[in-house]
Amino acid sequence: MKNFLITGGAGFIGANFVHHLLAHHPDYQVVVYDKLTYAGNLNNLADVSDDPRYTFIRGDICDAATVARVIQEQRIDTIVNFAAETHVDRSILDPDAFIQTDVYGTYVLLEAARRFGLERYHQISTDEVYGHVPAGHSSLESDPVAPRSPYAASKTSGDLLVQAYWITYTLPVTISRGSNNIGPYQYPEKVVPLFVTNALEGKPLPVYGDGKQMRDYQWVLDHCQGIDRVLHAGALGETYNIGTGQEIENLTMVEILLDELAAPRSLIQHVEDRPGHDRRYSVNIDKLRGLGWAPQHDCEAAIRQTVRWYVANEWWWRPIKAGDFREYYERMYGNRKVLEPQGEKPAAG
Repeated sequence: MKNFLITGGAGFIGANFVHHLLAHHPDYQVVVYDKLTYAGNLNNLADVSDDPRYTFIRGDICDAATVARVIQEQRIDTIVNFAAETHVDRSILDPDAFIQTDVYGTYVLLEAARRFGLERYHQISTDEVYGHVPAGHSSLESDPVAPRSPYAASKTSGDLLVQAYWITYTLPVTISRGSNNIGPYQYPEKVVPLFVTNALEGKPLPVYGDGKQMRDYQWVLDHCQGIDRVLHAGALGETYNIGTGQEIENLTMVEILLDELAAPRSLIQHVEDRPGHDRRYSVNIDKLRGLGWAPQHDCEAAIRQTVRWYVANEWWWRPIKAGDFREYYERMYGNRKVLEPQGEKPAAG
């Protein structure tokens, strides 16, 4: 592996992985291939834009001809596929885009990897493919998948295609399933950057239901280190969970966030829950630990560090929230029923 095609590399996790790869592997060449949809942002890559090892190409992973041309011209030997529609709420509003990118786009990339005999294809997946996880259990990579939203179903379909190409064609593949990533450059539709930026603007935090959903919030660069470890030490054909190995209630996440901002709890506003909202995610990370990787941040540290980044980087998020994002926000939350307070302790969404 030397010449990487990072699809979706201008998005949140992809851009952080590009930073990681260039910082830790001086002999690698990195081509970012990104459609630059609403969540793709070249400002995410401004710090590496002058690096001679970095190239940006605008393109759609569903465009087989362009994918093939880029692989040939750039002498790509490894694909890491971050390209995906990712937000559950948007998948409920518009499933079509998720099926196109997350399923058909994955197929296009797999076919290209097979056609050109690439050394590795790595699929970035999510713990949401496991669906709701009952208390007392943490998802193992061997557990059945049970997606419960259009987003999770589209990612599950991509995973199954990747596994099928390993079994049918012996394509050298790996998959990683990450828990909730937070950190720099995350588009503010996601809960942590949304709540941080709303609080900084003095706006209500729209909390889904009782806020007692359980999530594993991991620092995005810990996730990137985990992906790196899978690429360099993981077994072909295998899947690896990446997270902190712990989970917290969303209400705890919000309390940490507001504490870090010294912001009032009165900003919390309980709203009607979204359809099919999974109550708990939890992943067992022992398999990746067995390769010598371990997370460097727990959930609380990841949340606090994320808050500090958004406080320090208003230049990045304020233009986003002043643009088309406002229409989406009104569509999502403008008519959502406000619930009665959940008791003395505030809850999160």
